[in-house]
Order: sequence, then C-alpha cells, then structure tokens
Amino acid sequence: MNQPWKLYSSLIGSFALALACVYALPGAAQNYPAKPVRIIIPFAPGGSNDILGRMIGTRLSELSGQQFIMDNRGGAGGTIGMDLATRASPDGYTLVIGHIGTLAVNPTLYPKLSYDPVKDLQPVSMFAKVANMLAVHPSLPARSVREFIDLAKAKPGALSYGSGGTGGGGHLAMEYFKLLANIDCVHVPYKGTAPAIVDLLAGQTQVVFAGIPPVAVHVRAGRLRALGVSTNRRLAIFPE
Repeated sequence: MNQPWKLYSSLIGSFALALACVYALPGAAQNYPAKPVRIIIPFAPGGSNDILGRMIGTRLSELSGQQFIMDNRGGAGGTIGMDLATRASPDGYTLVIGHIGTLAVNPTLYPKLSYDPVKDLQPVSMFAKVANMLAVHPSLPARSVREFIDLAKAKPGALSYGSGGTGGGGHLAMEYFKLLANIDCVHVPYKGTAPAIVDLLAGQTQVVFAGIPPVAVHVRAGRLRALGVSTNRRLAIFPE
C-alpha cells in the first residue's frame, strides 16, 4: 500500500474526492462499525474515484476489522449512485465517494436533481486532490499542447474526447481548455472514466482530459501520449 499512497498523494490539482455518509442515528458511533460498511462509488470501476476509494476502503477495513464493501453505481454523471446513497438507511453504514461533479456541479446542471448534497449528506473527509492529464491516442500527430491546439483548429469538430460523464471533472477541464484555446472538439460522455479510456485506447476517440490515476499506467506503457497536466507546476512523477 505504501507506494500507491506516495504516488497519489503527489497528484495535487483539479478535483477533490470526498467521503460523505448518510446522517447517522444518535448513539450509532459508540461501537462503530459493528457490521460491514458499504461505500458507494457513483462511477464505473477503474476511474480515480474507484481507485482511490478502494485504497481508502482497504485501509479502513484493516484499521477497523470490519469489511468496507465497494459498490459501483455509475451513470448520469454520478447522480444514480448519489441518489442511491441518499436513500439508504441513515445509520452511518452507507458512505459515498463524491467529487466536484456530484457535489458541486450536478445541483446546477440537473434542474430536477433527486438529492441535495448539503441537506442529504454529512461530510466526513476530503481525502485527495487529483490533477487532470491531457492525453491523446498515439496515432494523433500532436506531441505537445501547442501542436494539439493547431491540429484541432485545422480540423474543427473532427476530434472527439471522452469523459467520465457530463459535469464531471474531466468534462469541465476539457471544456475550459477548449474555451481558452478557442478550439472545437466533440464531447462523448461515458458512465465512468475507465470506459472512456478504453475507447481512447481503441482509437474510437482521440483525446481525454482525465484524472491521472487511471491514465498514468497507459502513458507509462506507451499506449497513450501525455501532453500536459492541469497543475500550475510540473508534477514530480511526470517531469516531462
């Protein structure tokens, strides 16, 4: 566990992952946890939420002696999993991993959102800040951010990018980048970052602006080409 913690603790940047729970009943914390705890991850397996959530769950299990069970419920920008969490019994035995999309963006994006992150959830802790990485399929001729911008301007609307869902960190990061660079790329939303990366690896899309944890392994293996990160300074683990 030590090496992944050292790696991910250095990924400071664009979106925060937070642990929240349904309001606990009075007295529930005296012998907590007295039974297995469910951690809902409102996205498909393989994304930043999932990777870091499972690390947290594993460590909590070791410390408490109780099982912390991961429950991936992806779809609709994380609203399906968040809705499930807020409908759970308010006994503190259902936790949910939230981030900027599910906790801050969705209330403004969905006019009839089924949950209120302020009223329906009790925050527990923010446990990670994760930088986003701009990465492309190796077949794309761009080898720098400048070259990518030039390519996108030469072919407006021809390049597509995947994200973990509408309103998520990756979607917002890419849309903001498009705005700053004055380029046009087509958004293809998925039920999680991992499915988006699968299609990128297959060449179905050309670019992704996603949290580093699920992207890094493919960059290291040469299956994707990293062009930049969302932090103000270079990251020690990706100085290039």
